[in-house]
Amino acid sequence: MRTKADRIRHAVGFEVLGVLICSPLASWLLGASLGHVSVLTVLLATCAMVWNYVYNLGVDKLMARYLRRLDKTFWERVVHSLGFEAGFLLVSLPLAAWWMDMSVLTAFLLDLGVAVFYMVYAFLYNLAYDRLFPVVLAESL
Repeated sequence: MRTKADRIRHAVGFEVLGVLICSPLASWLLGASLGHVSVLTVLLATCAMVWNYVYNLGVDKLMARYLRRLDKTFWERVVHSLGFEAGFLLVSLPLAAWWMDMSVLTAFLLDLGVAVFYMVYAFLYNLAYDRLFPVVLAESL
């Protein structure tokens, strides 16, 4: 199992890099000011960091207990990313609608685009992170 410090490094690195990529892209696509979009992006990133920590800890505990391993197959990574985004949607949708002063439907469509971006980003980030900082199952039991 990963240590608390490792989980924090993972979550902070993920969110910082994500904000640096997503804020200018969203500002450009929405035609909104970089400052306005960046505040929303940082708010969502903060919420996502907390969710990331809780979600990944839970997934690791379930995998260690039921699968007796922590490494994920391709399809387990796909399901992992989808599960993360589905849970995070519950927070991000109302926050984005309120902050951007848009309908919930428009915010949902915006969120779908962001979710697709972050699913691909999460898959690649987690794959790279696991290779850079591998964990051994024996350490977690």
